[in-house]
Amino acid sequence: MTLSPTFSDPTAPKVHCTMTEHDMMIAGEMYRAADPQLVEMRLRARRLCREFNTSTEAESDRRRSILRRLLGELGTNPEVEPDFRCDYGHNISAGDNLFINFGCVILDCARVRLGSRVFFGPGVHLYTATHPIDPVERASGREYAKPITIGNDVWLGGHATICPGVTIGDAAVIGAGSVVTRDVPSRVVVAGNPAKVMRNVDGAV
Repeated sequence: MTLSPTFSDPTAPKVHCTMTEHDMMIAGEMYRAADPQLVEMRLRARRLCREFNTSTEAESDRRRSILRRLLGELGTNPEVEPDFRCDYGHNISAGDNLFINFGCVILDCARVRLGSRVFFGPGVHLYTATHPIDPVERASGREYAKPITIGNDVWLGGHATICPGVTIGDAAVIGAGSVVTRDVPSRVVVAGNPAKVMRNVDGAV
């Protein structure tokens, strides 16, 4: 069968595909956090976080149900202790056996991907959000974000801070109080501010 060629209709209305502020945020481009859609998304996350944080230790099923509504993807057997905070929630994905201790914060303006068997000590903070260095541009209200990726079997010590754009390899250990500003290879121990490789997880220096 021979198909006739098709031609666009010059009289048809033009369709302009424009990116939303949310699209630009996820793409790592400059966006306005005051956009009404983004404001509503953050309010939803705050409501779910409040519901989670006011639950009791006897309500483990309810807690997991709230987390599955809040987060974009969540594996089996999650254990998250209140108080937990995040910006959007739906930009966070996590594998199986996630453990998050008390007082953790994830600013998920960009994607945050957590592998399986990831352990958070108390007070761990993950920041994808960042701002322009130039003060005039920063005052405009526009900002941007860079994704964070954490591999399988990673242990983040208490009060560690993971900065925008960082990837942490499988089985890495982040020392308590560390500020991680650059990528971390697999199977190493890092510590300090800024965090540096101290040794391999098998003990080799």
